[in-house]
Amino acid sequence: MAVRRTAVVKLAVSDEQRDALHRTADQYLDCANRTADYCWSSTSYTECKTNKRQVRDALYSELREETDLQAQLVQAAIKRAVEAVKACVERWKKGQHVSCPTFTAETLDYDTRSATFYRNKVSLATVEGRVEPSFVLPADSPTPYERYVLSEDHEFRESTLRYDTATDEFYLNISTRRIDSDDEVSEDTEHPDQTVLGIDLGVNSLAVSSTGTFWQGDDYDHWCREFEKRRGEMQQRGTQAAHNALLRLGKREEAWRKQYIHIVANEIVSEAVENGCDVIVFEDLTDIRKRLPQAKWHHIWAFRRLSEYVDYKAPEQGVSVEQVEPDHTSQRCSRTDCGFTHDDNRHGEHFECQKCGYEVNADYNGAKNIGLRYARKRRHRLRSSPKSGSGDAPVDVRVNGGTLNGESHRPIAGD
Repeated sequence: MAVRRTAVVKLAVSDEQRDALHRTADQYLDCANRTADYCWSSTSYTECKTNKRQVRDALYSELREETDLQAQLVQAAIKRAVEAVKACVERWKKGQHVSCPTFTAETLDYDTRSATFYRNKVSLATVEGRVEPSFVLPADSPTPYERYVLSEDHEFRESTLRYDTATDEFYLNISTRRIDSDDEVSEDTEHPDQTVLGIDLGVNSLAVSSTGTFWQGDDYDHWCREFEKRRGEMQQRGTQAAHNALLRLGKREEAWRKQYIHIVANEIVSEAVENGCDVIVFEDLTDIRKRLPQAKWHHIWAFRRLSEYVDYKAPEQGVSVEQVEPDHTSQRCSRTDCGFTHDDNRHGEHFECQKCGYEVNADYNGAKNIGLRYARKRRHRLRSSPKSGSGDAPVDVRVNGGTLNGESHRPIAGD
């Protein structure tokens, strides 16, 4: 069985290397966005171009000539854009509202030809030639990098260079696959014994896990309102001093919100590790504004950042992150012997199945459904688990026995 592991490594970059990586990211994103525009059709999904080879043949020479990117990076940008368009087409086929993908986050995909790994550094292709930033590794040994990337038992697959605007640092997410002694197994082989942690995101509770842990958004909402109130007061003054103070306030608010979401992300990853979960599953956030019309802009920002932060923090702990379609996860009964779906099942924060009478916190019910959807879709067989008296423990999802009444909420640590 092909076992994948990801090591997250921080890079120590000089000013020249930093500039080279930023310029490379700019050209890479430009290639990806131009490819997406080429592939996209606003009239019909049947007219969207999703054949990677055909798109590459049409665009590669032009993009290669007009950029300073190495050949492998041009091809990686094309591949990323085609895959994004293909995902949009699949949602379009289901009647969901979609738009042409755009790429703004500074992330680049490297393969074995564009990235070479050494014990304490990596050689990366950039528009300025090769750069070799050193690794910033923790003192504790063995590190995930040593266990997987340097191990003879694992082979390097690909890596993603990511720039974190919050810390002004570059990181590498290095993906490896374990090499078995016998014949290689198909990469699509699933793990029949994986355990899933479902995460539901919402306005009342910022996040709820299928283990019954709640991360409330009260403090987050309170301070967002306070910052908004202060901004309004400063804007009314209209002076230069007030304008300067407004800029400083904006930076403090942005830093506070990022720190807050980082804390929640760390706790979600810890929740998965403590409960022996191999996969953290979120709902697809593509149409989150439509599904949660009552959500304010800072809620939508928090949902996207939380998913993004967990996505790069979890692999360092050997946990993967996936997404599933969100359709009816809040209206469906999560009891494995029921599954009845109806709009009347949910009333605000309360869920009551109109068929079997199951009552529970609505967000907790949604988190279990998100985990179950991934487990049932990806596995060839389900691993049953003991049921509590209420029948509340679904197969293949880590949950606490019994039901939740919505009062056992754990606050997050700190601001």
